[in-house]
Amino acid sequence: ARTPVAEGRTARTARQGGGFVLDNGLLRVEIDAQGLVVSAYDIEADRETVAPGRAAGLLQLHPDFPNMWDAWDVDEFYRNTVTDLTEADEVTPGDDEGSVRIVRSFGASRVTQVLSLAPGERLLLLDTEVDWHETEKFLKLAFPLDLHAERYASETQFGHFFRATHTNTSWEAAKFEACNHRFVHLQEPGWGVAVVNDSTYGHDVTRTVRTDGDRGTTTTVRVSLLRAPRFPDPETDQGVHRFQHALVPGAGIGDAVREGWRINLPERSVSGAREVAPLVTVDREAVVITAVKLADDGSGDVVVRLHEAHGGRVRATLAADFEVADVTATDLLERPLPEALSCDGARVALRLRPFELVTLRLRRAPVH
Repeated sequence: ARTPVAEGRTARTARQGGGFVLDNGLLRVEIDAQGLVVSAYDIEADRETVAPGRAAGLLQLHPDFPNMWDAWDVDEFYRNTVTDLTEADEVTPGDDEGSVRIVRSFGASRVTQVLSLAPGERLLLLDTEVDWHETEKFLKLAFPLDLHAERYASETQFGHFFRATHTNTSWEAAKFEACNHRFVHLQEPGWGVAVVNDSTYGHDVTRTVRTDGDRGTTTTVRVSLLRAPRFPDPETDQGVHRFQHALVPGAGIGDAVREGWRINLPERSVSGAREVAPLVTVDREAVVITAVKLADDGSGDVVVRLHEAHGGRVRATLAADFEVADVTATDLLERPLPEALSCDGARVALRLRPFELVTLRLRRAPVH
């Protein structure tokens, strides 16, 4: 029987057969005796994230001998040989109540992972530290998902675009290694999964039909962590590396955008005598503010850059923490554009097209 989880906390209990179960009332994550995520269950959606018989958070090691340009190329045939790093030196409780620490050794290298499920959060955080001392190897981190997706969203600057998960054409087959920025997102109608990162952008996504009698397909996301070329620098990437990823079950594209930003720009607290309000805010989650700065001409005007991030049209209101005398749309070099905008005190009404990038110049009203 499942133990009820107190509001505002994560329960960590022993798992039958070894390992641990993390449960915060939103997600229930099972980590087996080898430190592999064998279940990430979305409680509200009554939906399993990890494909049957598979494990997420699986480190995989490939030999890596590209035909040319050792440090720059990845050739598809590297996939022909793979070693799953399933053996663990240690699987122990983490420092926090909702975390588990795993240590693995392979070759001349060592990996320490901390898997965390925070109270009130619908995501599993993976902190990975690799002391890397391999040669001509390629390290991947795999998330096999119980999800059928014809395509997936890959974030790029100021938006995202879609790639196919199949290899039906030579063009799609050639995309065996691709890049993203903060997230990749896959979904079926009504339910999706995001994998977000804080630093490394290479990945591959594959779709396979199950052959074990179970119905359906498995869609696997693998993020690229490390390579070990010998030319031109035989010491390339040797040493300690730290990565952070999060698996976000039940994520829509808006959740992927938000969690991608949050893992890269965690909230910072500033202590002071009074509460400090944000200089500018926007009332729609689909609109992301990416820059706030003083104008380059020294006028004291405030320049705000924002964009629509979900891929749809949106009406939004930008609010400033100061009175705005005038607002002007500009290009990226802060040169005025003919687009007409109006402000009402400290509020600016906006209409944005899908992925539209907007730069605003706000002239502050005199302070009397």
